[in-house]
Amino acid sequence: MIIGIPKEIKNNENRVALTPAGTSEMIKHGHEVYVQASAGTGSGFSDDAYIKAGAKILPAIEDVYGEAEMIVKVKEPIEPEYSLIKKGQLLFTYFHFASSEQLTRAMIENESVCISYETVELPDRSLPLLIPMSEVAGRMSALEGAKYLEKTFGGSGILLGGVPGVLPAKVLILGGGIVGTEAAKMAAGLGADVTIMDVNPARMRYLDDIMPANVKTMMSNEYNIRELIQNHDLIIGAVLIPGAKAPSLITKEMLHTMKSGTVLVDVAIDQGGCFETSHPTTHDDPTFIVDDVIHYSVANMPGAVPRTSTIALTNSTLSYVLKLANGGWVNACRTNAALKRGLNIVNGKVVYREVAEAFGLSYINVDLVL
Repeated sequence: MIIGIPKEIKNNENRVALTPAGTSEMIKHGHEVYVQASAGTGSGFSDDAYIKAGAKILPAIEDVYGEAEMIVKVKEPIEPEYSLIKKGQLLFTYFHFASSEQLTRAMIENESVCISYETVELPDRSLPLLIPMSEVAGRMSALEGAKYLEKTFGGSGILLGGVPGVLPAKVLILGGGIVGTEAAKMAAGLGADVTIMDVNPARMRYLDDIMPANVKTMMSNEYNIRELIQNHDLIIGAVLIPGAKAPSLITKEMLHTMKSGTVLVDVAIDQGGCFETSHPTTHDDPTFIVDDVIHYSVANMPGAVPRTSTIALTNSTLSYVLKLANGGWVNACRTNAALKRGLNIVNGKVVYREVAEAFGLSYINVDLVL
């Protein structure tokens, strides 16, 4: 199969979908890999490294889309790429369709085959291709939150871990999954007073067992959220409903109860955000303020640490890319239940129920296209 690796064009997206090591593995299995010139530069991988791995370098993004049977990316295609995608072309990337009707309709119209990293799901309900970036984003959320608590960025001027004789910052994490767990590790390691909220008692018992003494757990519900947001300095939104839009756990009306300079970090922004007042921001302009509350909602947080992110992502995606390339997407999805769950849009048909429900679109059972 011919695999295309275009350069990411989303704002400050420095990751690349495949490392030279991953490229070498694809070629070892008899596939061709076309990489757009300088696609890996932001992650520290030169064109020469890809050439040594056996890839062919193409000068422009149009060339990559034009040659490839399967496009492997990091982030969803954005508007300049829509017209480059061919009917029947396989795209394997993070799509987060439920957060963008424009993207969803564009992929329906071009009749491509869209497999979303974030909905590839194992029998135990874990999301193997979302986990590595969730780990990165979770750890970054605590670090970015600590930075924007600084007065120079508009925050309340509190040091996350405090100092002897001065209490540390209070950090509230909504969601005890991968993002929330990693955020708690970082915040706790810096000395903050951390509370994780979740709706699953079994998950809270697990977190209570593994976390240090400065991390507490609490049942997540509207009453408890309203109580805790009044005295917390940093609030991290880490809620995920696979393939569906995130719920708005903090409404605009709640903001006035928070302290001036409180920081909200919305890691769920890829799925629409879990704060009502959130909207996607960029690394160039990462924050905005509503009612004296700072919102950080960068939609591609791991793009700021591309070397780590690219290697972690390839470690997880490579085996699935190989399955798709070796057997074709139909056979791969018929024989691999996790990849089958990754199918979202196939030849103009929405085959992932939550995406169809998000925009009132017709839903087709995935088995009918397989």
